[in-house]
Amino acid sequence: MLSAMSSETAVDVAITILIGYLVGSIPIANLVAARRARVDLRSVGDRNPGYWNARETLGKRAALPVFIGDVAKGAIAALVGTAVAAPGVWGLAVVGTGAAMVGHAFPVFARFRGGRSILTFVGGAAVFAPLPFAITIALLLAVFAITRSFARAAQVGFFAFPVVQLAIDGPYRTAATGVLMTFIGLRFAMAAVGDRRAATSVQP
Repeated sequence: MLSAMSSETAVDVAITILIGYLVGSIPIANLVAARRARVDLRSVGDRNPGYWNARETLGKRAALPVFIGDVAKGAIAALVGTAVAAPGVWGLAVVGTGAAMVGHAFPVFARFRGGRSILTFVGGAAVFAPLPFAITIALLLAVFAITRSFARAAQVGFFAFPVVQLAIDGPYRTAATGVLMTFIGLRFAMAAVGDRRAATSVQP
């Protein structure tokens, strides 16, 4: 019975990872930018094919589908993990979110050059930690109302989320979230290294 259960679990994990990665690999920002302005976001602005660069390049309204699409990728992947998981198993939603984040960062459909996976993480977090997510969104909106800076509010929300989750969901689920957030940190570090190399290459 144990081997049968282990086999079923391995299949569930494999399905979740595969679907999550493929969903995450859909280059929504690139598709929107190509249709709206015939530009490649990987070569303009901060060269990040995600919402923020699309917003700066295309404008708020034109970039809205990128915001919705990138969030939806994480949510869909997390829902797939939830759907295939056995009763009482919560971790597959996190696995699905992580797979979508990897797909967004290294998309098979866009020559493995993707974004930093922040909004994909947000979509997944809304599924695997709904109550901490809702509280964090309320905090984000409060900070935005005070500061009128969405960037500042987003920063507060990003760092407050694991603290809120720790209080509600406990250390194990928060640790899993920490792994996903560490991946985002690594993506920012990789981008910084890339920027330094690009700056060095253009120096006389």
